[in-house]
Amino acid sequence: MLKNKALITPVGLVGVTILSGAFLMSSNSSATDNTDVVDQINITVPASCTLSGTNLLHTDTIQNNQYKTDIGSATIKAVCNDTDGLAIYAIGYTDEIDGNNKMHSSTLGSNYDIATGKYVSGTTTNSVWSMKLTPVSGAYAPTIRNDATYNYTNYEIVPSDYTKVAYRVTATDTGTGAIGANFTTNYAVYASSTQPAGTYTGKVKFILVHPQDEVPAQPIDCEGGKVCYNSNSATALGEMDEQTVTGIPGPGGTIYPAVLWASNFSRTGYGFAGWNTAYDYSGATYGPNQRIVASADIQTNGFPLYAVWIPSAGTLQNWNGCSGLAQGSVTALTDRRDNNTYAVAKLADGKCWMIENLRLNNTASNNTDGSLAQGYNPSFIGLATPETANFSNSIASNSLYSTAGSTDAIISGNYQGYRFPRYNNSNTYSRQSSSSYTKSGNTYSMGNYYTWHAAIADTTHYSTTNQSIGNTSLCPTGWRLPRGGDNQNTANNEYLALAIALTGAQPESYSGETSYYGSGNEGPEAAYAFLSYPNNFVVSGYVDDSSILDRGSFGYYWSSTTSDDWDAFYMYFSYGFVYPGTENFDKYSGGAVRCISDI
Repeated sequence: MLKNKALITPVGLVGVTILSGAFLMSSNSSATDNTDVVDQINITVPASCTLSGTNLLHTDTIQNNQYKTDIGSATIKAVCNDTDGLAIYAIGYTDEIDGNNKMHSSTLGSNYDIATGKYVSGTTTNSVWSMKLTPVSGAYAPTIRNDATYNYTNYEIVPSDYTKVAYRVTATDTGTGAIGANFTTNYAVYASSTQPAGTYTGKVKFILVHPQDEVPAQPIDCEGGKVCYNSNSATALGEMDEQTVTGIPGPGGTIYPAVLWASNFSRTGYGFAGWNTAYDYSGATYGPNQRIVASADIQTNGFPLYAVWIPSAGTLQNWNGCSGLAQGSVTALTDRRDNNTYAVAKLADGKCWMIENLRLNNTASNNTDGSLAQGYNPSFIGLATPETANFSNSIASNSLYSTAGSTDAIISGNYQGYRFPRYNNSNTYSRQSSSSYTKSGNTYSMGNYYTWHAAIADTTHYSTTNQSIGNTSLCPTGWRLPRGGDNQNTANNEYLALAIALTGAQPESYSGETSYYGSGNEGPEAAYAFLSYPNNFVVSGYVDDSSILDRGSFGYYWSSTTSDDWDAFYMYFSYGFVYPGTENFDKYSGGAVRCISDI
């Protein structure tokens, strides 16, 4: 388990990964010489944490107008195998709803609860239940929270939000090389003279966060009829409004209540992998723009969602981990050119894709040393080495920089030569104001927009020959643009290969063009698959004449394949259809970029 991630950690074995083995022999040895054989094995033990408890079910009987302490106690044990510390948070809940810290009788109905709060002598109107924490003596004694509000020498209110109750800092126990925190928790109940008879159930959830200064996301107070988005990290940037639930038709005539909003949250060193119904990722995970199925209580309780963050496991450049990644698995990697981190997944076609849109920016002031060009294929037109690229706002022939939204282009004959990148989505993390969709903050997940010439990292016209494949790209070294164009051979059209793998069906001809469309469910089902986790395509729209169009309605994703002098192939889709790399798009328009691993 990787470090720097707040989560509930199950008990488990520490994984051991054998990274490499090497046999080395002397190059000048003969049949009569003694030879040396060196077998090197490197072992990596990932950072991991465990959280467990004993005696986690307590049953007792209490008479009216009585106060009973120690109706049950449990020992909570937590340990991590590194020195980054850990913290334990507690929350009381009922009926699986975090933040509801009452005991509730399901047989008597919701009007019969036992409220939380410290017992006060003489109280006759409110029944209460409470808790007390005590350290376990011996190794791994934790620091128990103790301040003016929470004094654990007496019973105190069960917290209604995640409250730090114990922690260990980075001091290491020399006997085990691990740090931990063990403590007991006791419960008390007071039943007022008016408390109805019945069986009442309440729960306390303990969670482990690592390192100890991480902060878990608090439960979302989500209004009925709303989808509520939580950044799920105290270090995340960005804002998102609540989304009012509306219905749209889906496959088979089903009415889905909402198409989720793409994320406007960013977190340094982490890739965004989607939305989960639980902060600890124990619920269902959805793609950024995925359709959600209506639940019976969504109009009453709302639909809270939490961002799923994947810590960076290395760099994108020359990454060779795809073969070892299981299908459907997600990791995250960092582009060393600008330190953007992207979630990466092995999708149904067996290949590894970035599952976030490329955000490589064109800010000249941040790239005076040409570091953004690191990792490009060196065969730029007019550039001897990309490392010396000029990022000034000059229109010189060797400039890779162009003012965001600029429509300037070098025009010669029947082709355009656009500089890198022509369009920029700003990525300011702030709310937008042009429509209700963008107002809720979707700029970050939409990425930046690139002309085809910028996407293939070419400052001049590439080719007029149909089905020519661009050899260079804006992607990091070892990654490239997906191929497109061919409507039969999946080896020549990777969008088509992915579509077939996701749907199990070949596209059909609609109005003379190959697509998943028509009067049946093929189009909506194909679109649903592309929008779903872990594929995570988003309807980011496109740029034309400095304006962002169709954002929230359509997706436009470049391929590396040219169609003719003016057009290149791209994947074009909406909620009801998919053209899997078989449509033409003007090379001078701004489309999205997803990179695919070539290693």
